[in-house]
Amino acid sequence: MRYLPQTDAEVVAMLAAIGSPSVDSLFDSIPDEARFEGMLSTPPKLAESQLMAHLTELSQRNTGSAALSFLGAGAYHHHIPPAVDQLLLRSEFYTAYTPYQPEVAQGTLQTIFEFQTIVSELFGLPLANASMYDGATSVAEGAQMARRLTKRDRVLVSRCVHPEYIDVIRTYVDGSTSGASRVTIIDVGPDGSYDAGALSAALGPDVAACVVGYPSFFGSVAPLGPLCQLAHEAGALVVSSTTEPYALGLISPPGAYDVDIATGEGQPLASPPNFGGPGVGLFACRNDRKYLQQLPGRICGETLDAKGKRGYVLTLATREQHIRRERATSNICTNQGLLALALTIRTSLLGKTGFVEVARQCLAKTRYLMGRLRSLPGFSIPFSAPVFNEFVLRVPSSAEQIAARLHHDHLVAGLSLGRWQADLKDCLLIAVTERHTRQDLDRLVDAFQRASSE
Repeated sequence: MRYLPQTDAEVVAMLAAIGSPSVDSLFDSIPDEARFEGMLSTPPKLAESQLMAHLTELSQRNTGSAALSFLGAGAYHHHIPPAVDQLLLRSEFYTAYTPYQPEVAQGTLQTIFEFQTIVSELFGLPLANASMYDGATSVAEGAQMARRLTKRDRVLVSRCVHPEYIDVIRTYVDGSTSGASRVTIIDVGPDGSYDAGALSAALGPDVAACVVGYPSFFGSVAPLGPLCQLAHEAGALVVSSTTEPYALGLISPPGAYDVDIATGEGQPLASPPNFGGPGVGLFACRNDRKYLQQLPGRICGETLDAKGKRGYVLTLATREQHIRRERATSNICTNQGLLALALTIRTSLLGKTGFVEVARQCLAKTRYLMGRLRSLPGFSIPFSAPVFNEFVLRVPSSAEQIAARLHHDHLVAGLSLGRWQADLKDCLLIAVTERHTRQDLDRLVDAFQRASSE
C-alpha cells in the first residue's frame, strides 16, 4: 500500500531518472532473511469519507470519556478553560521560529521565560529549565543530575514514588552503568512514614540521591525536612517528584524543606489526561553555579539588546546537539513547548488567588468524600497521613471486582493498587478535583454501597 501523491507515470519517470527498474529494487540491499514476505493484517484501503466514518465508529467504542471518573495516579482531570486552546491557536505561537535564533523567536522565548518563572515559584527554588518531556523523565533526569553533582553512583528511591516513575528511573540510571543495579528502593510506608535508622543505614558513601514523592503516589503528604537532613548529613541530595502541582497551592513547596532538585508533572495545569498523554515535565533546583551547569535541557534567560531593550535568549542548552556528546547533561532533544505554553496561559489566567482556590476546592471535596466512604460498612481509610486530593480506600472485597461492577454504572472508581502491591489488592486509589460536584461524590458513595451489598 502506498500513501504517495505521485501518479504511476510520475513514479516511472522518477525511477528512470535515477536508473532503477522498480520501487522494489530500491530495497535490494536488505538481506533476504531480514525481509518480511507475508501480508500485514491490515484492512483494505478506504476512501477518505469511509475512513472518517470508520474512525468515528472506533471512537464511540471508548466509553471512558462518558464515564464519571475518579482516576488520578499521576494524571488528573482539572478544568482547562477554552481560552487556553484559543490562545494556543494564535499564529504568533504556532508559527514561531525555533528559539535557537532569538532575533526571530522573541515570543517563544518570552513564554519559556514565563514558564520557568512559574515553575520556580511553584517549587520554591530559584533555577528552572524550559520543561522536560513529562514527570517520569523529569525525576529520572533529576536522579542523573544528582549523580553528576555528587560523583556517586547509587540512588535511593522511596516506594511511595509512582511505580512507573521508578521504572523510568531504573532505565535511566542502570542504563548508564554496567553490572548490578544502582537503584535501591526505600521501604517507606504508604502513609509516608519511614524508619530513620534504616534510612541512615542505607545512606552509604556511594548514595547520590534520595528520590521521594511529594505528595506520594498514595496521596499522602509528609514533611520532607527530616529526610532532607539525614540525606544531606550523608552527602546525598534530595530529589522530589510532584505529580499534582495544585497541591503546592496549600502545602509548603519542596524548596522550603531544603530539597535540592524538585521535579513534577505539569499536565494537570496544561491539558486533560487525553488517555495517558502528553505531559510536560517540571524541573527546578537550588541556586548554585554547579547546579546551573548540570541542569538538563534548555534554559531561557532575560537580557538587554544593543539599544537597551529587554530581550530573551537561550542562556544555556547543555544537550548533545549543542555541545560535545560526552559533556551533554541530557539526551532530551527539546522542551515540551506547546504544553509548557498551555501551562503558562492556564496559571496566568488563574493567578495566585485562583490557583489557591482550586486547591482548596480539591481538598474540601476530598475530605467530604473520605468522610462519607469511611462511614460505609466494610470500607475504611487505611492510612492516617494527611492527603490533598487523592487517597487510598480499602473495600470489603477485591478492588478490581468492585471497580468492574461500578464500571457498568459508567463510573471509574479509581485505580486498583493490587496491580503493584499484593498486600493492597483490596484497595483503590481515588482522586478528586474541583470538577467533581457534590452530586458526583454522592453518586460514587451510593454506587459503592450498592456494589458491596450485591
